[in-house]
Amino acid sequence: MLEIAFETPNQPEIIALIADLDAYQLTLYPPESVYALDLRSLMQPEVKFAVARDAAGALVGCAAVVLSQEYGEIKRMYVKPEARGLGAAKRLMAALEAATREAGCGLMVLETGPSQPEAIALYARHGFEQCGPYGDYRDDPLSVFMRKAL
Repeated sequence: MLEIAFETPNQPEIIALIADLDAYQLTLYPPESVYALDLRSLMQPEVKFAVARDAAGALVGCAAVVLSQEYGEIKRMYVKPEARGLGAAKRLMAALEAATREAGCGLMVLETGPSQPEAIALYARHGFEQCGPYGDYRDDPLSVFMRKAL
């Protein structure tokens, strides 16, 4: 059984999980192609940070949505490798979508990379379609941009 809740990312176990995500991404992409939010950015009021915990309360995954008037941008989606296949990503996505709808945003966007086909497939299963760069992003062969109208 997984529990999904919005929490502050400023917790030692969440900081460690984000460090794992950073280390993983840097095995796939050069630093200039990793568009990650730091802890200070994740603590801003326009960010909703969701966590997935197992029945014992152990952290197994996280995801954030940065809300603006234009869209909700998914950031920091990560599930520990040993917890994959339990539905954490699906439940985190549902929580982010609900928070985006609640904020009155009619669009969700994200940036991921071509070396993460599992992530691209997850987002496609949730109704996201590939699109061009948005916001301040530039066209980058190591970026895959996706969007979903709500």
